[in-house]
Amino acid sequence: MSLTALAGSVVAADSSFPPTPSTFWQPLVVFGEVQLFGQQMTIALTRPMVVLALTMVAIGVWLHLSTRKVAVVPSKGQWVTEQAHGFIREGVARDMIGSKDFLPYVPFLFSVFIVILFNNWAGIIPMINLPTFGRVGMAAGLTLIVYVLYHAIGFKRHGFLGYFKFMVPPGLPVVMVPIVFLLELMTFFITRPLTLALRLFGNMFAGHMLVLVLTLGAWQMFQTGGIYSVLAFPAWIASLGVFVFEMLIQAIQAYVFVLLSASYIGAAVADEH
Repeated sequence: MSLTALAGSVVAADSSFPPTPSTFWQPLVVFGEVQLFGQQMTIALTRPMVVLALTMVAIGVWLHLSTRKVAVVPSKGQWVTEQAHGFIREGVARDMIGSKDFLPYVPFLFSVFIVILFNNWAGIIPMINLPTFGRVGMAAGLTLIVYVLYHAIGFKRHGFLGYFKFMVPPGLPVVMVPIVFLLELMTFFITRPLTLALRLFGNMFAGHMLVLVLTLGAWQMFQTGGIYSVLAFPAWIASLGVFVFEMLIQAIQAYVFVLLSASYIGAAVADEH
């Protein structure tokens, strides 16, 4: 398998247009198929799985090397780790959850942030060029963890019936209670997880496609020859600008995801709606 394919190129194995599901489904190893909920499911090792595993190893090595010799006067690696941790602790967890309840959730939020950040930045690393969360299944899996967590916190904090009662702000007119309850029920159980997953997936997928269009389009123009070869160079320069811009967007999306996750946890532990 070529490095381009391993990097997650969306160029189809055939030249058919428009793209088909096979354009995006290019497993590295297929182990077999099983029946699940009446559907035929393929068990396979995919490129996003490999990239996720590599980034987890990179995160583990970084955290180990930067914290194995903790000192009052930090090394450069320790300083970077402390700054990232302090940013999530003070700028996200404390602000969104509150100074009373935030501390137990800092490790989780910090872990979510660096996992998303490393996997998003994998989309601009040469020879990889694959943002893991540009695959909707990956974004949905991470969202499911947050979804289960903040509901579990809410049920534990308020009790089963109390959690549903908590969704309705006090002081509403009686006729408004059913309407508000249904809206809040949809927000807590449907809208929040959908928007959290699709926002991350959509931004990573769109940015990846934009980079591919510019770089592969420029290469095609260069191979065409003539005036197109000259025009290919401005396209490549533009792609470099998009790379820098995409790096910023990838960091922002990691921040937005963890910020919203902290706000949902904060809402679950709050004493009042």
